[in-house]
Amino acid sequence: MSQEFISTNTHGHMENLKDHSLYNNRELSLLDFQKRVFEEAQDEANPILERLKFLSIVGSNLDEFYMVRIGGLKKQVASGTTDVSLDGRSPTEILEVVRDGAHALIQEAHEYLLSNIIPKLAESGVHLLSYSELTDAQKEEAAKKYKQTIFPVLTPLAVDPSHPFPHISNLSLNLAVTIKDELGGERFARVKVPRPIDRLMPIISEPWTMEIDDNLRRVYSFVWVEEVIAANLQSLFPGMEVIASYPFRVTRNADMTIQELEADDLLETMEQGVRQRRLGSVLRVAVNPDMPDRVRNLLIENMGAEEDDVVEVNGPLGLESLMMVASGIDRFDLKYPPFIPFTSIRLKPETRDGDFFKAVRSQNHLLHHPYDSFSPVIEFLEAAASDPNVLAIKMTLYRVGPRSPIVAALMKARENGKQVAVLVELKARFDEESNIGWARMLEREGVHVIYGLIGLKTHSKIALVIRNEGGHIRRYVHMSTGNYNSLTAHVYEDLGLFTVDPQIGSDVSDLFNFLTGYSEKRDYHKLLVAPINLRKRFTELLNREIQHQKDGHKAHLILKTNALVDEKIINLLYEASKAGLKIDLLVRGICCLKPGVEGLSENIRVISIVSRFLEHSRIYYFHNGGDEEVYLGSADLMPRNLNRRVEVLFPIHDSHHVRYLRDNVLESYLRDSIKARYLTDESYSRPEPFEGNLGVQDKLLNVRSDWVEQEKEHLWELF
Repeated sequence: MSQEFISTNTHGHMENLKDHSLYNNRELSLLDFQKRVFEEAQDEANPILERLKFLSIVGSNLDEFYMVRIGGLKKQVASGTTDVSLDGRSPTEILEVVRDGAHALIQEAHEYLLSNIIPKLAESGVHLLSYSELTDAQKEEAAKKYKQTIFPVLTPLAVDPSHPFPHISNLSLNLAVTIKDELGGERFARVKVPRPIDRLMPIISEPWTMEIDDNLRRVYSFVWVEEVIAANLQSLFPGMEVIASYPFRVTRNADMTIQELEADDLLETMEQGVRQRRLGSVLRVAVNPDMPDRVRNLLIENMGAEEDDVVEVNGPLGLESLMMVASGIDRFDLKYPPFIPFTSIRLKPETRDGDFFKAVRSQNHLLHHPYDSFSPVIEFLEAAASDPNVLAIKMTLYRVGPRSPIVAALMKARENGKQVAVLVELKARFDEESNIGWARMLEREGVHVIYGLIGLKTHSKIALVIRNEGGHIRRYVHMSTGNYNSLTAHVYEDLGLFTVDPQIGSDVSDLFNFLTGYSEKRDYHKLLVAPINLRKRFTELLNREIQHQKDGHKAHLILKTNALVDEKIINLLYEASKAGLKIDLLVRGICCLKPGVEGLSENIRVISIVSRFLEHSRIYYFHNGGDEEVYLGSADLMPRNLNRRVEVLFPIHDSHHVRYLRDNVLESYLRDSIKARYLTDESYSRPEPFEGNLGVQDKLLNVRSDWVEQEKEHLWELF
């Protein structure tokens, strides 16, 4: 057997790195992450509306988990795939345990909503009411709103020999209605709760305000819209007797397979794929326990589902709609304290005389969102769109969100005669429809739109501005760990860099040539680019750190990533640990590596942080015998990122930026005893909090507050 998989451990015997017990299961590890998010909903230290938000995120994440992970497993089982996972399980074995775990978690989350969150909200003056809890006045208002805004868009669909069972679309909420006809026979109909209508209907509150902590606070009341529809079903079936109605919610397979090599037009193919997603096979049917077996069996049979796909939950079905209340009401006393993102005086318009390019030429700028404002990124592209000396703009767009100021700046640049080339990644999961719309709009404005490379998803986040400065060309580059999305920049933790480094600029130009044309360039000066040289260079950096350890030099690895799945990287980390190298892994989500295994991974600790902001940056720190190196970028340590995506890691050269990332950022993660969970073998546990410790995100918010005061004190030095 090759040396790649056999090594000698510290006790002298041979360790087989193909031993399945050395790895955690990918799907179960992802499910564990959802449990950690649920813990935030249960954490009474979080404000109650934030706990509601976390519960909504659990629901949304589990929807995706079913659509993608369980959907993929069912496809593997159906195709007879016998390949085993890293931990040695077959697709059938994984499907059974993962589906049971997901069912149990969604049931627990619904129970917690009913038993804890809703009562706590009510104590604070936010009422999520069942229809039966409404006062007469509230019922009258609900009936009025139903008649005006809901009834006109409802379409009852009968099921009988002349009316086939209707298609039930993905993530739709429906009512299974039983009706008695004029002859006394039972009939069945389906009523879909329309998507454009808010799931939680706001209604008058009695009283309007209440006193909380010596303050008068606005009271909010909502009722579940499906219960309002159920209470008014008779209006849909005049002359018939409505016996009962039972809500059900369907989740379908959303794992699209795009035959790119056979597609003449990838954009058109993606549009077809998005439509087909709504028709995917059924993976989950959520129902209430009181649904009769005859109705349940009718649904299972007609939707081609299996009994194992049915999950019984108490209360309202689907948690993702809770975000509407969590984010949409003005009760800031029930939310995290607001903060103003920091903007360095060096990047403010009044300091740079309105010349953004002057500020970037003067020095590299590292931004840490959401602690630092995203506005400079928008201003960079807006400045490029208007500046007469800018010749061209090139950038990648993965997820940009609605009403994007980034896209607006690109269209303005084209109007002003700039050459604009944009790679719009159409395969950005669940953002395909939005990206298709942006791509069509950009094309209409004359922008050169590229839809990615065959077989590769472009996940890198890079913007390049080419400017004519006194007869020579200068390249201005922005690179980021996160998307060019001004909305998620407020809640995702990410890092970005502005630079005019000539070698990085040259690398970025070569990268865009690779993306937009035909280029086989393999050598880059400073960037690590997947699938070209990233795996090779990253492996070399790991091996160099191992050699430093063996040579008796100072060595330390700190890798912050969203997921650690790649078997070769894991095995190399095991080898590093066996050599005595200290390794800290900050892995938000999936981690297939097992820390603390005697003789193998005793020098590795794995920490997951789940808190107010979604941890999203990738930071790769190498002590390198004291000559520290830090890389940032878009790539997680997964086979798909290293082999099948266009990813970029970029180096941080400025010593003060390295110090900030190592001493302020990474050290704060490693010292967090509030929001950190430590992985031991297959389970996560919280450390004992120590006095005075802040969670890393609170710590970094405080750092920004200190910087504001420092800049005020030393304002004169900046001019």
